[in-house]
Amino acid sequence: MTDLYVAENLTKSYGDLVALDHVSVRVGAGEQVALLGLNGSGKTTMLRISAGLLEPTSGKVLVAGKQAGTVDARRAVSYIPDGPVLYDDLSVNEHLEYVARMHETADWESQAQDLLERLGLAHRADQLPSTFSRGLRQKVGIALAFVRPFDVMLVDEPFVGLDTPGRAALLELLRTSAEDGAAVIVSTHQTEFLRQATRCLGLRDGTKVYDGKPTAKAEAEILG
Repeated sequence: MTDLYVAENLTKSYGDLVALDHVSVRVGAGEQVALLGLNGSGKTTMLRISAGLLEPTSGKVLVAGKQAGTVDARRAVSYIPDGPVLYDDLSVNEHLEYVARMHETADWESQAQDLLERLGLAHRADQLPSTFSRGLRQKVGIALAFVRPFDVMLVDEPFVGLDTPGRAALLELLRTSAEDGAAVIVSTHQTEFLRQATRCLGLRDGTKVYDGKPTAKAEAEILG
């Protein structure tokens, strides 16, 4: 199995506060990893460093063999934050075209249409997402993440605000992405993703406390 995501002794501190403490992990192609932990455990910090949005205090992250934050690493990673960043004056379709063309997505129109239909957004394609509810904006962010190629998918608390069909669509997109060879890492303190995850990584107070099979016992120990 090819390691598409590698964190080595990843540490992030803010003065006396240690958000991540020497976390090391490897994730291979086709794995679906549930990153579990209570609020403040370091999940978002780990993902933001991995996406190139934060600098680690020490240690490193490699995405598809490239240092996180470099142009090549950004090309290889797709990131869904807990709140999507959208433009006020672009429609849903215009957002999709912008992201797809920036990442040179082949046949992006049919891919975008499929995503809109899966996520229940087809009838809103020409509308401005700035007017949408949180759940609809989250669906737009999901569509943008999947309309471009990637080797590693990072997702931060994706299910908050999504309706039942939206959650089901996202779970299916994550599953098929892993089947196609991507490494998928989903941060959550909820359990929707745990049932299909192939592995569970637990954080507590910035420290890795579990790395293994996603069992109910492991979930209780991490979140208890």
